[in-house]
Amino acid sequence: MKRRNLLVILALFLFNLMPSLTPAYDLPAVNLGFTSFLDGGPPAGPGFYFSQYIQYYTADQLNDGNGDEIPFPNPDLEAWISLSQGIYQSDHDLLWGGKWGIDMIVPIVGLDISYDQPGPFPQDNGSGLGDVLIGPFLQWDPVIKDGRPIFMQRIELQMIFPTGKYDDDKALNPGSNFFSFNPYWAGTLFITPNWTATTRIHYLWNAENDDAAGPAEKSTAGQAIHLNFASAYAITPTFRLGINGYYLRQLTDSEVDGIDVEDGKEAVLGIGPGLLWSINPDNHLFFNAYYETEVENRPEGQRYNLRWVHHF
Repeated sequence: MKRRNLLVILALFLFNLMPSLTPAYDLPAVNLGFTSFLDGGPPAGPGFYFSQYIQYYTADQLNDGNGDEIPFPNPDLEAWISLSQGIYQSDHDLLWGGKWGIDMIVPIVGLDISYDQPGPFPQDNGSGLGDVLIGPFLQWDPVIKDGRPIFMQRIELQMIFPTGKYDDDKALNPGSNFFSFNPYWAGTLFITPNWTATTRIHYLWNAENDDAAGPAEKSTAGQAIHLNFASAYAITPTFRLGINGYYLRQLTDSEVDGIDVEDGKEAVLGIGPGLLWSINPDNHLFFNAYYETEVENRPEGQRYNLRWVHHF
C-alpha cells in the first residue's frame, strides 16, 4: 500500500509536465528564467526583433508539498527547450504614451525521464511542438534625466494557446492541452549609468483541460504568480555581469474532476549568475544559470539559458 501511494504521488507530481518550466503538477509552461537583464525595454528601439533561446533543465529530485525529497528510484529528468521569438515594436503611441507592439513565441520541446528500476512510472511523450505564446503589448519610452535613461517599462497581455503535442496517456507532454492567460509588467531601473535592476511579474490564469492525463476526465490548474528578477553591472561598455533569479508560487488549488487537490500547490525559487554581451547595437547575447531551492510539489534541479537577440 505504501508503494502504491508513492506512485500515485509521483503521477500527480508529473501530471502534464511542461519542460520549459518543468512543472510537476499541471501548471503550463511559463517564463522562468528565460528573460533577465534590461527586460524593461528593447535594446535598439522600435522595429523588428528576433530572439532565439536554448534552455537546458536537469533534475534528479522530486519534492513533496513540504519541500522534502520523495524516495523514488533515482528519477533522472532532462529537458531541452528551443524558443523562437518574433517581436514588432512600433513607433506609434496607442495609449497613455505607450507604443504598441506584438510578440509571438514558438517553442520546440525535447524531454526525457528515466528511473533506476522498471515500474509503472509516468512516461514522457518525447519531443515536439510546445504551446505557442502570443501577446500584444505597450512599451513606454525610457524616462530620461540628465541626459541618461532612468527607467523603462512594458505591459503585455500574453496568451498561451494549446498547440503543443499532447497525449492523455502520457504524464510528460510538450503541450498542456488548455488555454492560459499570463499578462505581465516588466521594468528596468538604472540605479547608476552602469548598474541596473530589472523585474518581470506575471499573473497566471488557466482554463479547463477537458482531456486530462491519467484516470481523470477534466482538470483545471490553479492560478499562480511568477516573476523574474536580475541586477547587472557594466564592467565594460559591452559586457554586463550580474545575478538573476525567478520565483513561482501557486495561489489557488488545482481541481481534478471538480475536486480541489489539497497540498498540491507548486513553489520554486531559482538563483544564479548571468552575463550580457552586447556584440553591437543590433546583436545581444545572454547567458543565465539558475539553481533551484525552496521547491514544493515540483522537481528540484538546475537550469541553463542561452539567448540571442537580433534587431533588424
